[in-house]
Amino acid sequence: MQLPDQATAETVDVAVRELLRGRRGVGAWQAFLRAHATLMRELGTDLTTKVNLSLGDFDVLAQLAAAGGELRVTDLATRVFSSRSALTRRMDRMVDEGLVRRSRADADGRGVVVGITDAGAARLLEALPVHLDGVARLFVELLDDADLETLDRALTKVATDCSFG
Repeated sequence: MQLPDQATAETVDVAVRELLRGRRGVGAWQAFLRAHATLMRELGTDLTTKVNLSLGDFDVLAQLAAAGGELRVTDLATRVFSSRSALTRRMDRMVDEGLVRRSRADADGRGVVVGITDAGAARLLEALPVHLDGVARLFVELLDDADLETLDRALTKVATDCSFG
């Protein structure tokens, strides 16, 4: 593998300075990405080793439960952190495992609805304490109330103001 030379590094740095107004926010963005990757990796490892459930499967089950038990696939896809293609494969496997069920939407018959099954709800309830312990230990306990409030406000603004069209 060839490493970039100094000229390439300088070209990238110039582009970053120009496009991000003198590198404004680069440190925060890089810290956010490192924190996100680390948290997802650790939370995923906890779930896999302690209850044999992937973080992606937990996310699907949690989103369905939070929505009252079922969602149209299109709505579920906007809520989970999996890509749409990964979600399709995940749904196929979770249906085979009996964690979720798929059916046609009653309203128009064209859409597909995914619902959590009793087995899926049981897996979610088994995994929930493990996940919440990890969230508390790896995130909440490391920050004070002011940090949490600032993060909540800032990340809510980003999520609200972003256009994912």
